[in-house]
Amino acid sequence: MDHLSSLENQSIFIIREAYAQFRNVAMLWSIGKDSTTLMWLIRKAFFGHIPFPVMHIDTNHKFKEIYEFRDKYAKQWNLNLIVAKNQQALDRGVCPEKGKLQCCTELKTNALKQAIDKYKFRALYLAIRRDEHGIRAKERVFSPRDEDFEWDYKNQPPELWDQYKTQSKEDEHLRVHPLLGWREIDVWEYILRENIPMVTLYFAKKGRRFRSIGCECCCNPVDSEADTIEKIVDELKTTKVAERSGRAQDKESAYMMQKLRSLGYM
Repeated sequence: MDHLSSLENQSIFIIREAYAQFRNVAMLWSIGKDSTTLMWLIRKAFFGHIPFPVMHIDTNHKFKEIYEFRDKYAKQWNLNLIVAKNQQALDRGVCPEKGKLQCCTELKTNALKQAIDKYKFRALYLAIRRDEHGIRAKERVFSPRDEDFEWDYKNQPPELWDQYKTQSKEDEHLRVHPLLGWREIDVWEYILRENIPMVTLYFAKKGRRFRSIGCECCCNPVDSEADTIEKIVDELKTTKVAERSGRAQDKESAYMMQKLRSLGYM
């Protein structure tokens, strides 16, 4: 079995294992390359259908291309799409200009907490990868969050020989990470193999492209001539630029990311 097929099989196993344990689940869809790849895998796992809601945490600050892609494929793939917002924070004027930590906490973390509380989800599928950020390397495939939605990164369950702790306490919910062991180049090679549609922001225009996308105010393009998936794969084989180098650096520092994730950030 080749490398991509092995990763695919492992992810589909995790996806099905989580669904066997928790039926009241949802998938978080940022519309980025990783979460769209995860969606593709979930559709494969359930033979073209996603049997649970797909949730987009909307900060009102995303690229217009993200909204267009979301609406197009939510309809095309017949998704049960939930768009979650922290409307109270938006009404108070919370925005990036008033501080990235407050903005991410209010418009992402607290919006997610409100949605979990509203819909009573017991588990959430997320498309994070260990190689994306040092703090995410501490994660587990099945990662518990306590009754306050907080992540205790000092007390994570062991996962040896693909033996996962899939049970949770009544007052916990689980974050399920089927792509945790994938690398950025694995994702793009899989996208190429499977012909998965992607937001156009990832493809170079006038010598610049985005490697990581999210809120428009927190993302900057990097120098690149890669305007096709094949060229992106080739570029990743030699680049020394970090994947999230285009993200707002005050939010990307190890301390800030760890603090955000401990509070429940994706």
